[in-house]
Amino acid sequence: MSDIAERSPAVGARRLWTAAVIVAVLQTAVLAYMVGERAWGLRSGVEVILKTAPVDPRDLLRGDYVTLNYDISRVPVSTLVGGPPKESLSNQVLSVRLKKQDDGYWSIAESSLGTLEPKPDTVILKSLPFDYVSYGDQADAKATMFVNYGIERFYVPEGQGHDIESARNDRRVSIAARVSSDGAAHIRSLLLDGKPVYEEPLY
Repeated sequence: MSDIAERSPAVGARRLWTAAVIVAVLQTAVLAYMVGERAWGLRSGVEVILKTAPVDPRDLLRGDYVTLNYDISRVPVSTLVGGPPKESLSNQVLSVRLKKQDDGYWSIAESSLGTLEPKPDTVILKSLPFDYVSYGDQADAKATMFVNYGIERFYVPEGQGHDIESARNDRRVSIAARVSSDGAAHIRSLLLDGKPVYEEPLY
């Protein structure tokens, strides 16, 4: 009995240490996957130039990032393939087809709460899950859905955020993003008056 009692703390310590190692390995693997996925998206994704829109009310700089809003953040209900659903839906992912316009910016060609098939010269971007609010019979041609794409935050050098926010609200800021084959978007660079001023590293 004494030998068992003496070994029990050692066994428990080994189990605890093993569990800690497993957790650390899993966390490292998840982090490596996230970094690798982002790097792959930046390397292989299709580049699109997105026009930013003012943030109203003005969102003050928080830490070292600025909040970004896009023209494509408001998706016209009229672009929905098959029209809007009859009732409210929750936790939806919107597929948005983007097409390059004459001014160089990409805008919404159509959208769907289901799947969009690939077409030449277009890119399919997927939103983050959101709650769809039904507009019912009162919906008009200007009704929109507001969605996020996971590219609404951009980190900048300390002390430079306010200037970028001012330029953003003057509609002088645009974003070059890469859209991967699964519809995920990653910011590649921030453009001021059409010229890159900040670029995201691959890692």
